[in-house]
Amino acid sequence: MKYQIIPVTPFQQNCSLLWCDVTRKAAVVDPGGDLARVHDAIKQAAVTVEKILLTHAHIDHAGGTAELARDLAVPIIGPHKEDNFWIQSLPMQSQMFGFPAAEIFTPDQWLEDGNQVSFGEVTLDVIHTPGHTPGHVVFVHAPSQLAIVGDVLFQGSIGRTDFPKGDHGTLIRSIKEKLFPLGDDIQFIPGHGPMSNFGQERRTNPFVSDRWG
Repeated sequence: MKYQIIPVTPFQQNCSLLWCDVTRKAAVVDPGGDLARVHDAIKQAAVTVEKILLTHAHIDHAGGTAELARDLAVPIIGPHKEDNFWIQSLPMQSQMFGFPAAEIFTPDQWLEDGNQVSFGEVTLDVIHTPGHTPGHVVFVHAPSQLAIVGDVLFQGSIGRTDFPKGDHGTLIRSIKEKLFPLGDDIQFIPGHGPMSNFGQERRTNPFVSDRWG
């Protein structure tokens, strides 16, 4: 599997273009906005997008979803149904944060813990990781040792839990009990900022490091 990170929106959210290097079939993860950049990346990579994947439904991750799905005539997959209230509030979120107007949509498939999603010959494992939002999911490609973790975990930090239905304890458990057991060598693309790996965060991240219990 190949990938390209496309920073979008004033929040510099890491939208990701993932593709199968055998079939050139692709998926876009978290198209929060700036869709011209996303379309340019798709064209430059010379791939065919088969679906849109969502980690969660905050505006900077999901704001461009309905429009991109319509542009590409592809289904919207995810997040977990517990994030539906965030999807319903997208117009309010766009006003609150000064984003372009965002459309409400209904995913073609809600995701559950243990599901898999595929494009081309690539299969991603789905892990339900609540805490930042109740319906947050993470996508893992085991052969590449790569995870797309949205706003669960960052280099040196973790996702905010002060939004509606966020929960700090739940987020910590999601990281320590669902992500870290996947192995120290798993690299991850966070929702914002540079990539890291689970081993580095276990050693040095003050919020979830083994050194701080």
